[in-house]
Amino acid sequence: MTSRDGLAAQAGHDLTIEINDWSAELTMSEDLRPVALTVRVDLNSLSVLDGTGGVKPLTDRDRREIAANARKSLKSTQFPAATFSAAGFESAGDGGDDGGGVVPGTLALAGAERQVRLDVASTGPDRYLVTGSVRQTDFGIKPYSAFLGALRVSDIVGVRAEIDLSGAEAGAGGDAPGAGGDAPGTGVGAPGTGG
Repeated sequence: MTSRDGLAAQAGHDLTIEINDWSAELTMSEDLRPVALTVRVDLNSLSVLDGTGGVKPLTDRDRREIAANARKSLKSTQFPAATFSAAGFESAGDGGDDGGGVVPGTLALAGAERQVRLDVASTGPDRYLVTGSVRQTDFGIKPYSAFLGALRVSDIVGVRAEIDLSGAEAGAGGDAPGAGGDAPGTGVGAPGTGG
């Protein structure tokens, strides 16, 4: 999810960008605790789900142009995938055992790797909401701007994924695939045109 900045911010849109092709592998211990997570996102599969605010509503053409600009900003021709890898999980510490907590890990994006932390909250049996944020400039990404910089995408973009593990089956070695690939993840915020 992106937000807009600058003197002409009212002209742009706050965007929700969806990743349509992604996968995840969650490795569980024998006592069913998560011990490793790997997520792969195809940056060329992003599309604009929604745009709020702005002077006028987004058209289909606007959505295609925003997605093209986002892929260009993310250097998706050179680096078509983003990956997140974690080898540790921190429980929420509230005494509950609902799977909520923090997942610290390494995000590889646009040719750079940085540490990020994702917050996980249980939303029901085998269902989780994952949220976090990414500062574009930490990965060498220049936030999109227009009108000589008077309209720009904020440097920090939000990350949100709704995960449903209810249909996941344990594989060899205790791996349980995440709900990726065939189901879009409402997820990785990416820079766009802002309108």
